[in-house]
Amino acid sequence: MSAALQMTAFGLALLSALFLLLATCTDCWMVNADDSLEVSHKCRGLWRECVTNMQDGVRTCDQYDSILADHPVKIVVTRTLLITADLLAGLALAMLLLGLDCIKFLKEEPRVKLKMCYGAGVILSIGSILGLVGSVWYAVDVYMERAMLVSHNIFLGVHYDFGWSCWLGMAGSVGCFVASVLLTCCLY
Repeated sequence: MSAALQMTAFGLALLSALFLLLATCTDCWMVNADDSLEVSHKCRGLWRECVTNMQDGVRTCDQYDSILADHPVKIVVTRTLLITADLLAGLALAMLLLGLDCIKFLKEEPRVKLKMCYGAGVILSIGSILGLVGSVWYAVDVYMERAMLVSHNIFLGVHYDFGWSCWLGMAGSVGCFVASVLLTCCLY
């Protein structure tokens, strides 16, 4: 039972860490929601802003000036939290891989392997919390920006909504949290 639980947690952690990494690297955290009249699809991400022409499929992207430039707080905080979550998820995956019962590393020390799995679960939980806070922070900021414009009767012609990268970050964080629960609570 322990080996099956470890493999399930490892598979879930691997998939969730991939989701977190993709969310960090992709550029569709905000999408325009007014695409009924638009001829282009606009996406804003953590690193650049892209526009795709709906008629011919041509995509052009504008990189943000510099990583060290003055950016909005939501971008800086989300970048920081998601990069930290990615690093923690990678560390937890390496630790979990070495702690799996099917790996011959430290085969004669089952208690050490169990502690490695438990430690990987703790690290995954910290990473999942950081990733979830970063993704939700960005989503709430997008919502507040939209609500502020609506409350002041300001219409700029473009209405942004949550993009698939934002949802991917949330899904990856929740998956890492579930894997951490499997490793910390169910393994003992």
